[in-house]
Amino acid sequence: MGETKQEADRVMSQAIIEFLILNIPILGTLKDNELMVIETYLNFIELTPGEIVFEEGDPGDYVCFVVEGSLDVLKRSETGEDIVISTLSKGRSIGEMSVIDDLPRSASVKARTKATLLTLSRENFDYILAEHSKIGVKILKGIARLLCLNSVSYTHLTLPTSCVQCRWGGWAWE
Repeated sequence: MGETKQEADRVMSQAIIEFLILNIPILGTLKDNELMVIETYLNFIELTPGEIVFEEGDPGDYVCFVVEGSLDVLKRSETGEDIVISTLSKGRSIGEMSVIDDLPRSASVKARTKATLLTLSRENFDYILAEHSKIGVKILKGIARLLCLNSVSYTHLTLPTSCVQCRWGGWAWE
């Protein structure tokens, strides 16, 4: 019985690693062995449609990676109405800054469909930075890259000469 559980755990671990490699741009420069380290610090969350992931103003202490399903990102208008400003699907992340700063969440996130998320808490990220600093720095560069790309128009983007193409087809700084 123990071997069956170990085999199931190994298969699940390999599936998580493959998902991270193929779908999460923030982690695009990590090697397989580095992803194996990260995988041990991730948690799964299963959501039903309409379920709230977090509310605007909540303390932020984890980043989410969408494994399947879709999430709506909502901002409250001056009239108090929630407005969908983005819909995130498989491979997208939300709450990246929460593992870096102590600011409250800048938007609410709600499951549009049944969804599965992987989360990385600030506590686990801090541990990765302390114990696996090279991996932590690569993740920080991935977050910086994502924030940079989100803040500029792709039509005006000039890539620095130190950029390399990642496995998922995007770009990263070496």
